[in-house]
Amino acid sequence: MTRQATFTPPPCARAYPLRTTRGEFAVVDSSPKPGSQVEGVALMLPGFTGSKEDFRLLHEPLAERGYRVVAVDGRGQHESDGPVDDESAYAQRELARDVLAQAEALGGPVHLVGHSLGGQIARAAVLLDHSPFLSLTLVSSGPAEISVSQQQRVKLLRDALAMRSMEEVWEAIQAMGPPEEVGGPARGLGDAEQLRRRWLGHSPAQLLATGRQLCTEPDRVDELAAVPLPFHVLSGAHDDTWPVAVLDDMAVRLDAHRTVVEGAEHSPGIDQPLPTAHALADFWDRLPRDTRPT
Repeated sequence: MTRQATFTPPPCARAYPLRTTRGEFAVVDSSPKPGSQVEGVALMLPGFTGSKEDFRLLHEPLAERGYRVVAVDGRGQHESDGPVDDESAYAQRELARDVLAQAEALGGPVHLVGHSLGGQIARAAVLLDHSPFLSLTLVSSGPAEISVSQQQRVKLLRDALAMRSMEEVWEAIQAMGPPEEVGGPARGLGDAEQLRRRWLGHSPAQLLATGRQLCTEPDRVDELAAVPLPFHVLSGAHDDTWPVAVLDDMAVRLDAHRTVVEGAEHSPGIDQPLPTAHALADFWDRLPRDTRPT
């Protein structure tokens, strides 16, 4: 973890390498003000081409509600190391085991939050072992594979990565138009140079492996519904990756709390951070006291 930091953490947070039994992972960790009661700890997993910085606008409002937030770069994402050529290191089960190790390193149990791809990795972790978690929130993360239009965009990206370097792919994407519309990285917080450096921090093997997962993920909702955890399905009012109606149906199947954030699309934590943070805290606050830390 000797890379130069790309982003400055929020005032209430610090960035550091979280040491686990499965290696080190770059995190941004925020806490309530000293002397305040900590209501709980949330472990947040970013989406495809994303990073821990996608949760940047949630740290302060959640700290004000009493929650510690630990946002993590997964293996091969941004500032967390990972193999450049070995896609097997990014099998979903391997990434899920990383999440279990992260929760253990935080002293668990934690509230688990996964955005998009991060939601499917979070689901896989819960299905391996739900005991380190108090709840699971799926943010703009659907029951199975992504929409056909998004699969086409992922294929464009995977084809480009097979022939060009990360730098060349970034330059090509910038020349073609808005990255999220031509198969490139989704919109994120930060200026052009910060987003370029974030992109270059990703492992090509990680992008290839997880892109394939997004296009082939099976429906595991019934399996998840059998897990004795409180569930929360949160999304924007519009989403091209998984239609909102699909997310509505998934919430029913999970008997989950459902939040639709008006004025937000696929990234509610970026589009509407305050309503998103309050929806997360409201859900956690409603959980029975015997499932929350003492």
